[in-house]
Amino acid sequence: MKFGVITFPGSNCDDDCLYVINKVFGIEAERIWHKNDNPLGDFDCIILPGGFSYGDYLRPGGIAKLSPVIKRVKEFASSGGLVIGICNGFQILTESGLLDGVLIRNKSLNFICKNVYLKVENRETPFTIKCKEVIKIPIAHKDGCFYCDNTTLDKLQKNNQIIFRYSNESGEVDNRFNPNGSLYSIAGICNRDKNVLGMMPHPERCSEEILGNIDGKMIFQSIIDSLSKC
Repeated sequence: MKFGVITFPGSNCDDDCLYVINKVFGIEAERIWHKNDNPLGDFDCIILPGGFSYGDYLRPGGIAKLSPVIKRVKEFASSGGLVIGICNGFQILTESGLLDGVLIRNKSLNFICKNVYLKVENRETPFTIKCKEVIKIPIAHKDGCFYCDNTTLDKLQKNNQIIFRYSNESGEVDNRFNPNGSLYSIAGICNRDKNVLGMMPHPERCSEEILGNIDGKMIFQSIIDSLSKC
């Protein structure tokens, strides 16, 4: 089993993802530079990490989607490979068309960094089979407000593509618990085939006991267990 972690100029959570896969789980993970134009067939899962990508000052992910590696990620995903985009990675996935919708400036117009609760709406995906009904994950973003038109929202609901929604500790979804104004309190979605996930919160930042929270570990464990069954 092998993970690939894509690095863009400005990425700052790529090392965190590499550490979690390599050190916490003891599984091989390799850094992939954004100009890589080689097929990704040697990998089982690709991670687009959080942080920043070049050109974010124009629109988060709007320039990164043009990097050669994104063409390869699309090929990888179309062949059934697992892809997870975290924070800026989620932005890149929507900008590149691998996921629906768009991530825009937080309703408050402020950068938000805190722990939030997520209701796991679909626990039958390769990314959530080991998750509890409600998990606590940190967020750190300024452009994390998910938006789409009503037709797209209806499609996401109908196809069970809404994976995470902001909630309270009991799993109650309400705008009071929505930190950034996301439509329908959406914190993460997947594609129709359920092999591409984008999420705004950072599971790699809560995957060790020393950090005081290991709920993020469930997401990586779900991916590993799903790949082990293939």
